[in-house]
Amino acid sequence: MTMTRLLAGTATLALLAGPLLAAGAAADTWRYAFEESMDEVQGQYAQKFKEHIEANSDHEIQLFPYGTLGESADIMEQTQSGILQFVDQSPGFTGALIPEAQVFFVPYLLPTDQEKLGRFFRDSKAINEDFQDLYAEQGLELLKMFPEGEVAMTTKSPVEGCDDLNEVKFRVMTNPLLVESYRAFGATPTPLPWGEVYGGLQTNIIQGQENPTFYLYSNKLYEVTDYITYAGHNNFTTAVMANKDFYDGLAAEDQQVIQDAASAAFDFILDYQKGLAESELAKIKEAKPEMTVTVLTDEQRACFKEAAAEVEAMYIDMTGERGREILEQMKQDLAAVE
Repeated sequence: MTMTRLLAGTATLALLAGPLLAAGAAADTWRYAFEESMDEVQGQYAQKFKEHIEANSDHEIQLFPYGTLGESADIMEQTQSGILQFVDQSPGFTGALIPEAQVFFVPYLLPTDQEKLGRFFRDSKAINEDFQDLYAEQGLELLKMFPEGEVAMTTKSPVEGCDDLNEVKFRVMTNPLLVESYRAFGATPTPLPWGEVYGGLQTNIIQGQENPTFYLYSNKLYEVTDYITYAGHNNFTTAVMANKDFYDGLAAEDQQVIQDAASAAFDFILDYQKGLAESELAKIKEAKPEMTVTVLTDEQRACFKEAAAEVEAMYIDMTGERGREILEQMKQDLAAVE
């Protein structure tokens, strides 16, 4: 454990002072951490989840937005250990723990259409059945996965094809397949904790990064980059999980309240995101009129799509037969919503 992680853990214990819950014990207060602020998509989902739990049970939910308890790896460790009962974390970070979850970073697998995505995440066998066992092996009860929007590249120079990413130091999450994706795109993938991204762009340690449009605005990434490029290559996905020992130890009625809350928040967050990307992009243009926004043509996307086949093969190499089965099931599920 690094000194940073050790200090984060110490701070967490101080913040959560008081007796820790034994695994499976009933709790008056359940703790839930996520990777974004209260005003961002994960925070909006968490607040709706909290609202439903508290309206339908005697339990309370204590919310911990990004940075309160450390980085993404910290809150996952705290959930697995039982310090936290719930966590919302992207498969981008969970990919090192659950390699098959990296399937969400196979380029051009997911559609950009939000309605199709919503139907896919609601009905997918891969997500709602197959992934359950994979998460359970890591001590996690998978409650919901949901999309947060098409990711856009933000860079300091224009991107109109793969050649424009040559030698660009592009920040990626610490996810092996995402690293390989940007290497296949021609960039120099550079894993960095989120807390270092703005400063890294400001000082030119990195020259690019990717995130959904709402996140570009809320974190002011337009201040330290000059170009936003939509290549249609991916959609940001996140997963809400519970500590499995905690969840399995609950009474059936409490488990049902949690499942109902996860579903109610899922319906809410899909509706909340309608038009969100467009409204946040308008705010970026208002704040920085000189920002250049480009939606790549099919011809300009061709090299990225060619690289996608290479990345898909890498995914199967990394994950073996289980990964291949997940990928094939997802393709079937996606075909069903087209």
